[in-house]
Amino acid sequence: MHRVVITGAGTINALGHDVPATLEAMREGRCGIGELSLRDVERLSIRIGGQVRGFEAEGRYNRQQISLYDRFTQFTLAAAREAIDQSGITFTDELAARAGVVLGTAGGGVSTWDDNYRSVYEDGKNRVHPFVVPKLMNNAAASHVSMEHNLKGPSFTVSTACASSNHAMAQAFSMVRSGMAPVMVTGGSESMLCFGGVKAWEGLRVMSRDACRPFSANRNGMVQGEGAGVFVFEEMEHARARGAEILCEVAGFAMSSDASDIVMPSKNGASRAMAGALADAGINRDEVGYINAHGTGTAANDKTECAAVADVFGPHADQLMISSTKSMHGHLIGGTGAVELLACIMALRDGIIAPTIGYEEADPECALDVVPNEARDARVTVSLSNAFAFGGMNAVLALRAV
Repeated sequence: MHRVVITGAGTINALGHDVPATLEAMREGRCGIGELSLRDVERLSIRIGGQVRGFEAEGRYNRQQISLYDRFTQFTLAAAREAIDQSGITFTDELAARAGVVLGTAGGGVSTWDDNYRSVYEDGKNRVHPFVVPKLMNNAAASHVSMEHNLKGPSFTVSTACASSNHAMAQAFSMVRSGMAPVMVTGGSESMLCFGGVKAWEGLRVMSRDACRPFSANRNGMVQGEGAGVFVFEEMEHARARGAEILCEVAGFAMSSDASDIVMPSKNGASRAMAGALADAGINRDEVGYINAHGTGTAANDKTECAAVADVFGPHADQLMISSTKSMHGHLIGGTGAVELLACIMALRDGIIAPTIGYEEADPECALDVVPNEARDARVTVSLSNAFAFGGMNAVLALRAV
């Protein structure tokens, strides 16, 4: 069994177009959520989101590429370039043959679906662009990353709603740990902030009209975001042999299924995933200093997650710091775990805990240290990243400082 480390990270989201800008925004507790700018926004009840602004595809991709890339793929490729550049790795020869990519997304090319449905049903067009299917398929981003970076090993996409990225990263971790691949590119992306994407979420009646306030007693729902997070997972000995900078170690993971309800969260399912990640990593619960919570800002999710943390950690739960960066960048659905992993890395490397912003009123059912409104300096050696999805699918990653 090989130890697995992260040697590169990349992102684009509502807080920034790269990792340094995103971490700076997290340190400052800056909110990237604002008024949506999209077609027919006036027909929506929900008009806020964590939208990526100032992203110009024309400056990054040529005309032919743009015709092939949905927005979620564009985000993924931008984040992958940053991660692979930071890692300093080049995929050639045997390494290229064995290295691969595993990415998570819940919706894939939602904006492509939306644009083309509307062109047919609203605008009366009788045909669509011949590349619609290659643009909208969930594996499009993974395919283009593999082609751009010469990754010829195992490559696929995981789609498990809000746990997609954590499930994808868990699979990549398993492949590197087992020796199947020395390096894997992994993470996730999402771009559902289009008319149809927002309209679908409106129907669930779990969306806030004004802000995402995880753990606050006056929280009133989640806020959608968009973007991508991509990482290079690498065998520790491989990374050290080539003199790579190591960001942190991926120590373990666990997955569980609630097997109970399609939308309501389960304390038992979340507890089993967290406890399983600790066991897989060989970590004592008292070693954990920070948890990046799933923390959606809905009444049911936040109290259920806090109850699960209390169950797993016992008295140590009162010593933990737990925050939800969704309060800043919104809920990226299938891409959310990947962007949120950056907060765990920042805690381990820089000793800075990202805050839960928008926190206004204490909730007795969320009576944990949720790092309200301001980032905090703290020495942390172990962190967890939680993802609990619709369908009762849970995935938790355990990270360790190196």
